[in-house]
Amino acid sequence: MQMATELDALMHPQRRALLQAVLGLAAGCALPGVAAAAATPSLAAAWALAQGQQVGLLAAQGGLLAVRAALDVPTRAHGLLVEANGAVLAVARRPGDWLLRWHPATHEAQWAWIEPDRAYNGHVVASADGRRLYTTETHLATGAGLIGVRDAVSLEKQAEWPTHGMDPHELLLDKDGSLIVANGGIPTLPETGRIKVGLERMDPSLVRLHTGSGALLGQWRLPDPRLSLRHMAGGPGRTLGIALQAEHEQAAQRTAAPVFALFDGQALRTATAPQPLAGYGGAIAHVNGLFAVSCPRAQGVALYDSAGRWQGLVPLAQACALASTPAGALWAGGSVVARSLADAAQLAVAPTLRLDNHWLHYPA
Repeated sequence: MQMATELDALMHPQRRALLQAVLGLAAGCALPGVAAAAATPSLAAAWALAQGQQVGLLAAQGGLLAVRAALDVPTRAHGLLVEANGAVLAVARRPGDWLLRWHPATHEAQWAWIEPDRAYNGHVVASADGRRLYTTETHLATGAGLIGVRDAVSLEKQAEWPTHGMDPHELLLDKDGSLIVANGGIPTLPETGRIKVGLERMDPSLVRLHTGSGALLGQWRLPDPRLSLRHMAGGPGRTLGIALQAEHEQAAQRTAAPVFALFDGQALRTATAPQPLAGYGGAIAHVNGLFAVSCPRAQGVALYDSAGRWQGLVPLAQACALASTPAGALWAGGSVVARSLADAAQLAVAPTLRLDNHWLHYPA
């Protein structure tokens, strides 16, 4: 099997056995090669066409991952959220001005445009009771990070909370009910958009906020302020995995920088890798005891166990989007191929599509 051959050269036998067990090879849930493409789940995703941007659903058709349903969007989308009723929430890539709720079955679309002096930062999460949505935002005049608190039905903003940092990116609900926010810490200016300025003033941090009042419950930083905290995934217990993106001035420092950090509820630390990963962690997911961090500049998906120990790099050109399924499988999207990390089953990506940063399992 191709994946086993690749991992033989990368991993100690004991680690290889652990990987096989947690990803289902030892449990008999591996897909038998590309012939298993029909069992591939549908995916909510965002992508670019030759002209324009879309969000929608992708599904396997033979050996091809193709569009099942789609909606044109005005600019590039970023983070996604699948709601219990099958609606898909999508947020514009930072600095963005739109939030979308789209119903694939009816193609009904509901938009929430942000105020002129605010920008969406690309991610949204729902409250535990489903009555509110939280979005990461930036105050354009000051650069301050904000959480927009929105009514889940109307999408209208009800309140704003400070994130106690700049450039808030992904956010999630912790197991204790609090809100965890990754402040990327990169200064920007409204007139320069995504152009990074003043990197010597970077101040990335992880914050915990009260979901009722927005009160600050805790804040943590890594020793290296040039490691921007971007995306997160919950692990066992209170463990949280965080994908990092290095912003060092020297190329050698960026290349060697870690791409993964662990938070145990009390302390934040980086995890090491025995090979350079180009200092850029894209998406992150946790499946059956492993954290997976996509590394598009290192052309693969880096794997760590729940304690942060290195487990190897699965090759995939321009790997970025990651999606776990209820069955415990993990699919990664690359430049031309979608790949199951459980058994190396692959699907060609429709040639008209350029996959974006994130996708999610979508119930069929």
